Amino acid sequence: MTVLDMREVSGGYSTKEDTIHEITLSVKEGEWLGLLGPNGAGKSTIIKALLDLLPVKRGEITLPGPEEYAFIPEHPIFFEDLTLWEHIDFMRAVTGLDEEETTERAEYLLKLFRLTKVRNHYPTAFSKGMQQKLMIILALTAKPKLYIIDEPFIGLDPKAMKDLLRELEAERERGACVLMSTHVLDTAEKICDRFVLVNYGTIIAEGTLDDIRRESGVDGSLLDCFDELMTEEEL
Repeated sequence: MTVLDMREVSGGYSTKEDTIHEITLSVKEGEWLGLLGPNGAGKSTIIKALLDLLPVKRGEITLPGPEEYAFIPEHPIFFEDLTLWEHIDFMRAVTGLDEEETTERAEYLLKLFRLTKVRNHYPTAFSKGMQQKLMIILALTAKPKLYIIDEPFIGLDPKAMKDLLRELEAERERGACVLMSTHVLDTAEKICDRFVLVNYGTIIAEGTLDDIRRESGVDGSLLDCFDELMTEEEL
């Protein structure tokens, strides 16, 4: 079953010029889709369009209800006057999650990501990596149908990266799906089922790794294929 669907979505930050052009993509139950491209390719803009944060957009977007998807942003967003645990409590209250189940899940994730000792501290005093872990814990605690993740690995230590990937894989096994934007192609190649490669706000290739290899004419890694496709675009 398709959980997320974008059809011919174009738009930008003003009416004068589009930043993304006729973007069409979908994510099915249990699937991990990698939204890939260099810095400035339009990945974050596509996510803003999905979340209805892009001022000007056209096309059709189908998402589950707000309580059924979670967004992990590239730059952590939090309330300055709430502690880490108060963020979890606030999320639970807004989404209507069961208190006992939420507490048990959150306690497990705090221990996994080594934040138990700072549960009553304010995130303003955290490092970038710790703030990112808070965003991850909030999303994973909610157990939504869909995870929308923008550059999740920035600021994370190797153990936290591995723990995040393991938890998301477990979520996929229960049927959740993931849309992940990243420019870390070697990691994406190992974990994603399909890929959408973007440059200058336009999709330049999509499909499985075998599809991308056929389209690029390169029988190599995802990075090799992307490099070839980028070179063709510049010629």
